[in-house]
Amino acid sequence: MLKKFLPNQYVKNIFQIHPEALREKGVKGIITDLDNTLVEWDRPNATPKLIEWFANMEKNDIKITIVSNNNDTRVKNFSEPLGIPFISRARKPLTRAFHDAVKQMELKKEETVIIGDQLLTDIFGGNRGGFYTILVIPVAQSDGFATRFNRMIERRLMAFFNRKGLIQWEDER
Repeated sequence: MLKKFLPNQYVKNIFQIHPEALREKGVKGIITDLDNTLVEWDRPNATPKLIEWFANMEKNDIKITIVSNNNDTRVKNFSEPLGIPFISRARKPLTRAFHDAVKQMELKKEETVIIGDQLLTDIFGGNRGGFYTILVIPVAQSDGFATRFNRMIERRLMAFFNRKGLIQWEDER
């Protein structure tokens, strides 16, 4: 059961995920979380570096959909100026939003990766749905109220995985 919380891959940030490496794995699409994965949870817009990352993925024919548990206004205001499709109020770790995103991108789940900063929502949901999952270190050192409880549980899970040699992780908080 605990293996469902273990990501397939982990990186420090989204910028360590390169289109060439994804294409080598047969990946044609990314489903990514928004808050603390792409930008801080309280940052309204994409940074220039993130905009460049999105453009590089698009140039390499990798589709992106943002899937967030946040409200429609937050996700829409971030995604629409970038022209990136999104699903808000996703109710992760339930898997329906992930499967809806794959359909919208007209891909198969085997061609898609899930990227997120939370074990209990992004990684658990992605693994339950049969996706390849990539965990990133949260970009902000603070979280919204609802996420703080999850982080406490995640720290225990990460310590367990580290003790078992399943993951080496340096929490930069």
